[in-house]
Amino acid sequence: MTDSKQVKYYRRIGLVIAFLIFILDQASKFVVMQLLQLPSRGQIELIPFFNLTWAENYGVSMGFLTASSEFQRWALVALTGLIGFAVFIWMNREKAKWDIIALSMVLGGALGNIVDRARLGYVADFADLHIGDFRPFLIFNLADASISIGVVILLARALLIREKKAE
Repeated sequence: MTDSKQVKYYRRIGLVIAFLIFILDQASKFVVMQLLQLPSRGQIELIPFFNLTWAENYGVSMGFLTASSEFQRWALVALTGLIGFAVFIWMNREKAKWDIIALSMVLGGALGNIVDRARLGYVADFADLHIGDFRPFLIFNLADASISIGVVILLARALLIREKKAE
């Protein structure tokens, strides 16, 4: 396979990964919201360090830019949509396999949260990882985890890994 064909293949795989993350995120939210009725139950204790805890996130990462009006809600949808589009463009210009995979994780997660905000007015969060009363993370969802892992991969590659230069 030529380098050009290989890069196109990685990009197609990236789109599949983004799509699968989006579908899994939306399916997990359907399960916790509709089947488990988490919004009315509040919390379901699963194991000593992980609960399902209902949270409606009206802001972006870690509650920043909280949307307290319809205008702000749709402005956040537009802003995150633009960011998602930029990630899509970046992914389609990228040549490194692991950067494409990382960007696909960011894109899939972003799409999941954008759909929530547009459909519900907030992002549905429910994953509550904790050690006793200590919570190292805010309550999150699959989309948030995917975005975070994708960003960590991008940062690690940018800071720690150097590609071999062609001779």
